[in-house]
Amino acid sequence: MLFKDITILDENFEVQKHMNVGVIGKIIAYVGKEIPREDFGEVYDGNNKLLIPAFYNEHSHLPMMLMRGYGENLTLMNWLNTKIFPFEAHLTGEDMYWGAMNGIAEMLRYGIGATQEMYLNYNALGRAFKDSGIKGCFSKCVTWFGAEGYRELEVYKETLEALKEFNDPKNDRFRAEISLHAEYTSTEKVAKGVAEFAAENGLSMHVHVSETVSEADLCRARHQRRSPVRYLHDCGIFQVPTVAAHCVHIDDEDIDILREDGVTVATCPKSNAKLGSGICPVSSLLEGGVNVAVGTDSVASNNNLNMLEELRFLSLLQKVNQKNPEVISPKELMYIATRAGALAQQRQDSGLVREGFRADLTVFDTDRVYMKPEYDVLNNLVYSASGTDVVLTMVDGKVLYRNGEYTTLDIERINYETEKSRQRILGAVAESQVPDSEDR
Repeated sequence: MLFKDITILDENFEVQKHMNVGVIGKIIAYVGKEIPREDFGEVYDGNNKLLIPAFYNEHSHLPMMLMRGYGENLTLMNWLNTKIFPFEAHLTGEDMYWGAMNGIAEMLRYGIGATQEMYLNYNALGRAFKDSGIKGCFSKCVTWFGAEGYRELEVYKETLEALKEFNDPKNDRFRAEISLHAEYTSTEKVAKGVAEFAAENGLSMHVHVSETVSEADLCRARHQRRSPVRYLHDCGIFQVPTVAAHCVHIDDEDIDILREDGVTVATCPKSNAKLGSGICPVSSLLEGGVNVAVGTDSVASNNNLNMLEELRFLSLLQKVNQKNPEVISPKELMYIATRAGALAQQRQDSGLVREGFRADLTVFDTDRVYMKPEYDVLNNLVYSASGTDVVLTMVDGKVLYRNGEYTTLDIERINYETEKSRQRILGAVAESQVPDSEDR
């Protein structure tokens, strides 16, 4: 495909007008002012369009699409214990597969071409990645409070099976990885075992870190005054490439550890605000040299996967938190949402509109009343545009979403299956909450 006479966000995150971008196979083969002589196949009219790297969602739980709007206006732990955990107790692999496919459809609609997933079932996530065409990493989170070590757990066997089934050196679009849910949902023995296994097998790590004040305080009470960041470092979790989600309640020492260990922080501004958890100190992390990406978290706590909305919220929260309108520029936001996420997934050839890079691209329609006048299209994109202005999402050179149509997803089937799962699970939850006759 040749994107002809289109405005682009170039490899330096500068806006360039009247450009041409040619894609061959999975690769961006040409970027330039001149119309190339080579035949790139379909010619895409770039009039009133903006082409950027596809967004990376670096922290999400796709199957939780089934719980959108289910638990509202609750604190994190109350939300988990009274709504989420009881619902999740009745999830099957099929439920999770269709929930993930629903979430992928929403991601593609909002220009997200890659994601970092953590949930309860390797097979459901792996199938969803394989069938949909989206890019990313996925893992089943480890939680355990027993005396056993990691290699004695069922999730260890499941991880081995997932690595064998889904990790193909010839296809790097998606891969199974490993995740520790959090410090507060596992023993130190298990955490060290997970870290050891990841290092032995060259896997990346995904973990929740310092999401709430109570999480950070209780960790210090349990572990000799060590913060969650220090504790996870000491357990060896950060010895492999790691995405640490949230990192809301961290200090300068934590920031130094995150930088030295090469950890990527996935900030989730809307979810953290909605659950009353706080504001991640993104500007301090950036000043401290930490790679910062962005995540939506699940729609159960967001409630959508609109990446542009997430970025706007991130920007405004940092400005008000720092009482400084100059922090987090639109250019920095675009880097956080694209290249930083690609680096977090060790995808050195992704996240930029550059010749030789993977053709993971998102196109916005800028012919909107709220995008005029145009002094700076990037400012308009961040502060004025809507996520629904996305008109095309491409991953590895394949168009997955275009003008309301999906090339790999059957939306009617997805909607039918997710509604069927929702109704069955709600019935099971209600039945489980009915007191036994002996208790009446």
